[in-house]
Amino acid sequence: MNNNTHKNDFYGKLVKLILPMTLQNFMFALIPVSDAMMLVTLDQDQMSAVSLASQAMFVLNIFLYALVSGMSMFAAQYYGKKDLKSIEKILGYTLRLTLPVVFIFFAMGLFCPLGIMLIFTDEPAIVEYGIGYLRLVAFAYILDGLAQILAAILKNVELVAESTVISVFMVVSNIGLNAVFIFGLFGCPAMGARGAALATSISAGIGFIGALLVMNTKSKVRIRFKDIFKVNLDLRKDFSKYSGPLLANNLFWGLGFTMISVIIGHLGADAVAANSIAAVVKDLVSCFCFALAAGGSIVVGNELGAGNLARARDYGGRLCKLSVISGIILGAITAALTPVIVHFVNLTPTAKHYLTWMLLMCLYYILGRSINSVVISGIFAAGGDTKFGMICDTVTMWGFIVPFGALLAFVIKIPVIWVCFFLYLDEMVKIPVVYKHYKKYLWVKNLVDKEVPAES
Repeated sequence: MNNNTHKNDFYGKLVKLILPMTLQNFMFALIPVSDAMMLVTLDQDQMSAVSLASQAMFVLNIFLYALVSGMSMFAAQYYGKKDLKSIEKILGYTLRLTLPVVFIFFAMGLFCPLGIMLIFTDEPAIVEYGIGYLRLVAFAYILDGLAQILAAILKNVELVAESTVISVFMVVSNIGLNAVFIFGLFGCPAMGARGAALATSISAGIGFIGALLVMNTKSKVRIRFKDIFKVNLDLRKDFSKYSGPLLANNLFWGLGFTMISVIIGHLGADAVAANSIAAVVKDLVSCFCFALAAGGSIVVGNELGAGNLARARDYGGRLCKLSVISGIILGAITAALTPVIVHFVNLTPTAKHYLTWMLLMCLYYILGRSINSVVISGIFAAGGDTKFGMICDTVTMWGFIVPFGALLAFVIKIPVIWVCFFLYLDEMVKIPVVYKHYKKYLWVKNLVDKEVPAES
């Protein structure tokens, strides 16, 4: 197969993956936006309660992301060699690990909501609303956790379009049910924050049932209960080796990201309001970057699993170039839209000033996020090179950004804009070392065969 054929094959596979994944990511990013927009019309305390209570789901997703990424790492390579039985085994083992985690979070939300809320606030009204929210949204922890596992398998076996349809229907249902239950439409009682929780749980159930139906009707991969309960020592060893660093990475990154929010949270109400809007914009714009990383990981993983190591290396190079191009374009679009965004948000003049600069900072922030997402979470993860990401994020967050950010904000007390400029550097400072590690090609590794000859 000549180089042009390889090139066309690469872009063909990638486009089929990233277009539906981008839509999927964008739709999911709309859920917290709809929650906030609807609840703030009722009561600011209810909006704050849901925002704080949702941190429990954020923590759960840290665990789920590590499990899903570890499973996808193997599933992509097994699918590359057309080994569906091994995909079923890795699916069963991942469910074995997922079930205890989601049930623990379910029990905490249902039986210990007061303790969870008191971690974040001692405001009586917010705590009360949060308790009601957690008791209903707890059911979503189980359903959404299982749905994420099944959806990841569907993407890895070339059913990404079906997975996206399920996700879109799930999100549309969530937003529609939000309106019904929050405001009490069509004869339903107005439930406020509890209505948002009920809508989330129902839509999570829709996502789980939809993924299960697609898997049983369109996929040759099945859930085997024997694979869930049977202990496979070799599989457990390999999964722990590559997924353990992912979990540690997510935990350290998640805590670091939370600390950045804490630092900005102590810079005044205007800084908090501006950063809240900027964070939503960054997440929406980054949907394509995350899809490129996830889709690229599957494409590279397929080639590694099939033993096409030289082709996988070539695909990795193409992905790197795409990450730079997409980062530049998306950052420029965000900067260009800054006047429009600032005009339509209802903020104080000071907050609008902060927001303007925060959005302009996306010129470099989005570029860094695009490159690091694709290279670390996409290319490196495809070949099981997960320890580097853990070390890189931990050192960047806890050795540089968080301590020096706190020093600049609370000891030296430089202006707010300059504090944010520094905090937004967390992605850019990693690029030189990430590129150096990429060039070592330690990620060009077949995880599912003991010995695989490289392509000439």
